[in-house]
Amino acid sequence: MDLRDYIKSIPDYPRDGIVFKDITPLFLDPTALRTAVDQMSSYADNLGVDLVVSAEARGFMLGGAVAAQIGAGFIPARKPGKLPREVNSVEYVLEYGVDALEVHKDALAGGARVLVHDDLLATGGTARALCELVEQAGAHVAGCGFIVELAFLGGRERIAPHDVHSLIVYEDE
Repeated sequence: MDLRDYIKSIPDYPRDGIVFKDITPLFLDPTALRTAVDQMSSYADNLGVDLVVSAEARGFMLGGAVAAQIGAGFIPARKPGKLPREVNSVEYVLEYGVDALEVHKDALAGGARVLVHDDLLATGGTARALCELVEQAGAHVAGCGFIVELAFLGGRERIAPHDVHSLIVYEDE
């Protein structure tokens, strides 16, 4: 099954000049969804992952499913002010400003093997922030998994030296 068939390109969204890669059609098809979860779970399982950490909101959709399938814990990385207890926080640069992600301080422990997961790897800002949150806690980034990678934006280089696995890679716009 070619998962690329379930990704829709939306021109000029969210602003002119950007071609948005919409993964929601993949979620609508049960076979495509199962294939994506199975492929990402296989990658994570081979890494011996203890935990999966994903950024809100689209990263949550498969991150939790992968964690459940491989018998790992799941850590939601949220925008500031969304978690009720003490947090670790990392700021990162977006194309249009600065944002931050937070995880509960007690969510990550030293020595844990963690899969960093998100729906899309573009410039690598969000993924780099997730890696920093994991490393701040003394845990180990075992690998980084994505549904879609926009290789032409160089995100893989930004999160080096971490291993990167993407189910679908677009080499150009």
